[in-house]
Amino acid sequence: MIRLTWLQFRTQAVTAAAALAAFAVLLAVTGPHLASLSAADGLGSCHGGSCQSLAQNFMVQITGTGPYPTLYLISVGVILLAPAVIGLFWGAPLIARELETGTSDLAWNQSVTRSRWLGVKLTIGGLTAIAVTEALCLMQSWWAAPIGRAVGYGAFGGLAQSRFTQLVFDTHGITPLGYAAFAFTLGIAAGALIRRTIPAMAVTLAVFAALQIAVPLWVRPNLAQADHMVIPVTSVNNGPMTGPGGSTFNLTTQGVPGQPGAWLLSSGPVNAAGQPVSNTPAACIAVSAANPSAFPDCLTSHGIREAVTYQPASRYWPFQWTETAIYLALALALTGYCFRRLNHRLS
Repeated sequence: MIRLTWLQFRTQAVTAAAALAAFAVLLAVTGPHLASLSAADGLGSCHGGSCQSLAQNFMVQITGTGPYPTLYLISVGVILLAPAVIGLFWGAPLIARELETGTSDLAWNQSVTRSRWLGVKLTIGGLTAIAVTEALCLMQSWWAAPIGRAVGYGAFGGLAQSRFTQLVFDTHGITPLGYAAFAFTLGIAAGALIRRTIPAMAVTLAVFAALQIAVPLWVRPNLAQADHMVIPVTSVNNGPMTGPGGSTFNLTTQGVPGQPGAWLLSSGPVNAAGQPVSNTPAACIAVSAANPSAFPDCLTSHGIREAVTYQPASRYWPFQWTETAIYLALALALTGYCFRRLNHRLS
């Protein structure tokens, strides 16, 4: 049964091996030069406050010239799409194709029980899916290590994305293996339920895409209680911006002071009582028109500050483990459903 499964799986295996090889060559050709640019900028030996300016210079250099922005987007795009492709083309046809083509009676004969057939298919296909996805992730992490180092030193803008942003979080660490396991079992479950390959593929894609949108928006920010901080207006990165006529204002910030790498969930101006505020104090309207640089000090004198809600950088790995556990639990539940349906409902 194992040998037969490998023979049936050889097309997917060869395709995956070719994709891994092409991905590895692409990153291996460009990775050393990216690392040399980081070393030339002194990021490997900087100390103290100079690291942030050096990191920012490095990010500006690689963003403005060379193929690195395009390669970065391609690499994270491949990793983001890999679980979905696995679910569509490896998972969905597994049971649905046997039922659709009428080969299920031959596949599930008396010498090979349905449970054994599905167990072998799940083990070989699932482990291969996890290995392929995590291999892509590890290669991209090696290639993008200089960029990650610059982000750790406080660089921002362009490719300098926090580890909590969706592009980075979903393509690094251990979460990709959870996505791959879930997508694979989701495809199998959809095929067992719908019994047609194309509709099962469509359902797999729709459910997986919906979950990949919902989890970062509503689940991930609440995996731990967020921290709060109130900071002076003068410490906000981008400072205050006034509306038409200076009657309203808002504050924008790209990070949390003293918390490099933190995940900024929300921010906004509050008054001395801690209540949200957007109307410019009357005394500051004239100040904003006559001397914009004095506007932050005027807001401060009226007790206006910036309230920030965030997840500290130290929660990155706990979030990674928790989210991966959620997806693996869903994969196990879908696996149980597949065995139950295959043994008791399909005929």
